Amino acid sequence: MSFHPRTRIKICGLTREADVDAAVEAGADAIGFVLYAKSPRAVSVDRAGELAQRLPPFVTPVCLLVNADAALLQATLAAVPNALLQFHGDESPADCEAVHARTGRPYLRAARMAPGFALLDFAAAHPHASGILLDAHVDGYGGGGKAFDWSLIPARVPRPVVLSGGLHIANVIDGITQVRPWAVDVSSGVEVAKGLKDAALMRQFCDAVREADARIADADS
Repeated sequence: MSFHPRTRIKICGLTREADVDAAVEAGADAIGFVLYAKSPRAVSVDRAGELAQRLPPFVTPVCLLVNADAALLQATLAAVPNALLQFHGDESPADCEAVHARTGRPYLRAARMAPGFALLDFAAAHPHASGILLDAHVDGYGGGGKAFDWSLIPARVPRPVVLSGGLHIANVIDGITQVRPWAVDVSSGVEVAKGLKDAALMRQFCDAVREADARIADADS
């Protein structure tokens, strides 16, 4: 009998107090705040700090950064001191590891999945990453609400895998049972408009994740 850990849930791109509260109520383990000005879900550093203060213990704030300069990074760490950083731009492995070494903050590194992408090498180049977030390869930064071909994910990725990119209630069970990720990440799949979450969709998404875990536990027993 193999052991399947509970799949963690990150809900990203929150902008409103009510959505943060509803995400926590639904069972999210992490809440993502987008600190990239060109995103329709962008919030300011101060706003991220305000929203993060609503989170109870054991729900992690995640600050998504795209090619952030030193000033933005410093402001983020000050405003959300317990944040996990998510590097979602063109940051090199050396950049990510240097921030970790200097600040001690854990980080996620986004990987843009496409045929031929060397995920094992990419993950190995980020030895201190808390996880590698797998997103679709589209123009710009972020997955654009698009799913990618999960068969591109090789076995035995050396860091925990966070499955992202176009997840929603109808496909997350398949994603978890096929990929067996450490965590899943959803944004547009639980929205009524960009940056505006729907409490019922968030609850249904979290319920679907639990259903996937139950199916895996049954299959493995």
